[in-house]
Amino acid sequence: MPHIAIAITDIPFPSLDPAKKALARLDPEYRMANSPSAEDILAVARDADAILVTYAKLSGDLLRQLTKCKAIGRFGLGVDNIDLPAAKACGIAVNYVPDYCLREVSDHAMALLLALARKVTLADKLVQSGRWEVPPLVPLRRLEGQVLGLIGFGNIPRALAPKAKAFGLKVLAHDPYVTKDVLDAAGVAGVSFDELLARSDFVSVHAPLLPATRGLMNAAAFAKMKNGAYLINTARGPLVDEPALIAALNSGRLGGAALDVVTTEPLAKDSPLVGRDNVILTPHIAFYSVEALEELQTKCAGDVARVLSGEKAVYPISA
Repeated sequence: MPHIAIAITDIPFPSLDPAKKALARLDPEYRMANSPSAEDILAVARDADAILVTYAKLSGDLLRQLTKCKAIGRFGLGVDNIDLPAAKACGIAVNYVPDYCLREVSDHAMALLLALARKVTLADKLVQSGRWEVPPLVPLRRLEGQVLGLIGFGNIPRALAPKAKAFGLKVLAHDPYVTKDVLDAAGVAGVSFDELLARSDFVSVHAPLLPATRGLMNAAAFAKMKNGAYLINTARGPLVDEPALIAALNSGRLGGAALDVVTTEPLAKDSPLVGRDNVILTPHIAFYSVEALEELQTKCAGDVARVLSGEKAVYPISA
């Protein structure tokens, strides 16, 4: 077998040891891009056999300049940073890992919900500043009997639903691609988007980022939500129209928000979302655990190894 070269566009991980272990049978050469710019990616990927990518953008123009690439492995759940139609036209197989951090993201979404409901971060801020006071935290409502609305009912919200129900929350979901049988089996009521907004005390966003869902949570959506309801987003930042969110927070329409993702990351230090008592921000960390990263790298790189060996990928994606 000719020597195999694998280009790596960007690595936010402490190491790539799990990925390299999964690729060891190919004994490949690894080429790390100096930056995630198209120019630096092409410098290492133009004649590479495969690409491993996390956040870097793989545009159609870039993909059409690759001369040998057979496989692209995306370290993650989504593939919105890859031009899938162009990859298909170029004969490049794309794989991802749709099930690697279900526990972590659903846990994080539940943690954000609880922190909003019990005003944990505000309470901590008060005590840390020397204020042992209850009045600034009033009112707090009992969680049992309140309603959680899930926008999207893929693997992560399906893992979140039983956790929410364990706290006594009623769970609704809106997902036009999920059958009633699936919702019934999970004990979740399927409703329209507008009904979900109108009935939910907490709205948790889990939709994929597509042209049709960009800005899904906008001024019109916030206007349909309960007064004082909370928004949680652990999916993709651009699903939320941030100026509209800020306006809804300013007006008191929303009681608060908890965001693990924002439109532009990292979040600007002068963002109007920063410094608010009713906004919780985490740095796109919902996916993370030691175990999740090992699983992610192993599954992603393992599929790249399969494709380069003439085998079928376990987690292929097509345009």
